[in-house]
Amino acid sequence: MLFGKPKSKSSSRRQIRIKEVKDNMLILPGNKYRAIIETSAINFELKSEDEQDAIIDNFQNFLNSLPCSLQILIRVREVDIDRYLEEFSKRESKEEEEVYKTQIQSYCSFITDLVSGNKILSRRFYVVIPYDDSGGKHDFALVKEQLLLNQDIVIKGLEKLGMKTRVLDSLEILDLFYTFYNSDQVKSQPLKAETLRPIFEGSYAI
Repeated sequence: MLFGKPKSKSSSRRQIRIKEVKDNMLILPGNKYRAIIETSAINFELKSEDEQDAIIDNFQNFLNSLPCSLQILIRVREVDIDRYLEEFSKRESKEEEEVYKTQIQSYCSFITDLVSGNKILSRRFYVVIPYDDSGGKHDFALVKEQLLLNQDIVIKGLEKLGMKTRVLDSLEILDLFYTFYNSDQVKSQPLKAETLRPIFEGSYAI
């Protein structure tokens, strides 16, 4: 599996198994390429019987139309309330109207009391679309074209189910792995575009 923590304690590079991230694609050893889509969820139980039947039919059609196998990833993470409240504090410092400042302060106090002693969890859903260059031609343009074609088919199928989709860009792909393997450092050392710019520009030396 792509997103599995290995049992052996080898080097971090061998554990993560990432060769490169390029043009919003994850490149793995062995000429394997992956696109990652973030999707919304559907509360099936709240749908009417007719709506449920329609979803089941559309899901069957979606499975039959798939050009490749898919991997589904569900990430459950603790929400960083401190960073969330910090953003509101910045807004408060820029706010000139006293009534709005008071409202922001009241809201921050409400959120602080609400989460006091409790963890707030968020769930995010991802679909990993693979393409393996089994022919070994290593033509990146052709690989990208085929992967984007598969990606487009999957996105249209998911949207017919009523799900919202968003393709992760290169930074978001790296951040996904960074938070997966460095959960304790996320708050103190978040991944930033400025840090990774040398990598994307090809001026980073290992």
